Amino acid sequence: MKRTALRFITTTGAVALALGLAGCAGNSAPAGDGGEPAAEDVTVGVAMPTETSERWIADGNSVKDQLEEAGYSVDLQYANDDIPTQQQQIEQMITKGADILIVASIDGTALASQLESAADKGIPVIAYDRLINGTEDVNFYVTFDNYTVGVQQAQSLLRGLGYLDENYEDTGLTDKKIIELFAGSPDDNNTGFFFNGAMDTLKPYLEDGRLTVGSGQTSMDQVSTLRWDGATAQKRMEDLLTSTYNGGSGQLDGVLAPYDGISRGIITALQNAGYGKTIEEGLPVVTGQDAEIASVKYINDGVQFATIFKDTRKLATQAVEAATAYAEGTEPEANDTETYDNGVKVVPSYLLESDIVVKDNITSLLVDSGYWTEDEVASGVAE
Repeated sequence: MKRTALRFITTTGAVALALGLAGCAGNSAPAGDGGEPAAEDVTVGVAMPTETSERWIADGNSVKDQLEEAGYSVDLQYANDDIPTQQQQIEQMITKGADILIVASIDGTALASQLESAADKGIPVIAYDRLINGTEDVNFYVTFDNYTVGVQQAQSLLRGLGYLDENYEDTGLTDKKIIELFAGSPDDNNTGFFFNGAMDTLKPYLEDGRLTVGSGQTSMDQVSTLRWDGATAQKRMEDLLTSTYNGGSGQLDGVLAPYDGISRGIITALQNAGYGKTIEEGLPVVTGQDAEIASVKYINDGVQFATIFKDTRKLATQAVEAATAYAEGTEPEANDTETYDNGVKVVPSYLLESDIVVKDNITSLLVDSGYWTEDEVASGVAE
C-alpha cells in the first residue's frame, strides 16, 4: 500500500493518489487518518556526503532525529566523499525498499542513473542543500539562499577590512588593500552561487581599485577547492604565498574563504608564513561558512574574522516537512520556483535565510539558540 501511494504522488499527483488508495482499501497495513500509510510504514533513505565535516554529521543527525520523531524509519548513510560509494548506497536504499530519498550529493551530476531507478519505483527524491543536476528525477530541493550566502561572505570580508561598518554600510574608507579568493568544490552546484554572490558584492571595490587580487586569480576555475578540502586549500595558499607574497613578507590583507574547513587550512598557511597568530597581530582577515565549532572558537579568539551560520536544524526541518508531504499524498511547499535550474528542469525549492557571525554576536546567534554552548565555544570542541 505505501508503495502504491508514493508512486501516485510522483506521477499524477494527489488526485490519482486518492484513487490509488481507494483501490488498496482491502490492504491490512496500518494507515493514517486520511488513508495514507502510517509513518511507521514509511522508510526514508538519507544519503549524506561525508563524516569528515562536523557540519554534515550534524545534518545527518538532525534529519534522522526529526524523521524518527515523526515516526518514520530511517536509513542514514555517509559516503566519505566517494562518489561510487554514494551511488551504491542509494542503490541499496532503493533495493531495500526506501519510500522517499533525501540526498546531499557529493557530485551533483553523478546520480542520474540511481535517481532514474528511484523514479521507476515511484520514490520521491529531495535534494538536500546541494542541487542534483542533469536529471528530471529530482522532485524537490531544500537549501539556503545560496547567492545571499555568497553576498554575506563578501560583506563579512569587507567589514573585516574596514570598508563596511557593523550595519554593513559603506564607511567611505579609501585605503587600497590586497586580497585572495577561494571557492568551493567545482562539482557542487552551490559553489557557483556562493562565488557569484561574493564577486558581485566585491566587484565595485575591485573596479575602483580599493581591492586588488594579488595573484590575479579571479575565475572560479582558478580558485575552486575540490571536495571543499582544507588540506588542498592550505597547499594552494602556501603556493600563493611563495609565488606572490615573497613567502610571507608581502602585503596580504584578507582572504575570501567559502567554508570553515577551507578557512582553517588557509589560516594555518598564513600563520606558518609568519603573518601573526591573530588578526590583531597582523593575520589577514579570513571569512568562512557553516559555523563549525573549531572556527567559532577561532572567531572568538580573534583568529578568523567571520563565518556564515546556516542553521542545519531548520534545514533538516524543511527536509522532514517535504518528506511528510510526500508520505501524506501532497506536494511540499516551495518558496522558489525559478532559481534552481538543474539543466533539465527548474526544481521547486524551499530557501532558508542565513546569518553572518562575528565575535560580537556569537552568543546571540549560536549560544542563545542552543546551537553551541559557551563551553563548546571556549574549547572549540563539540560535546
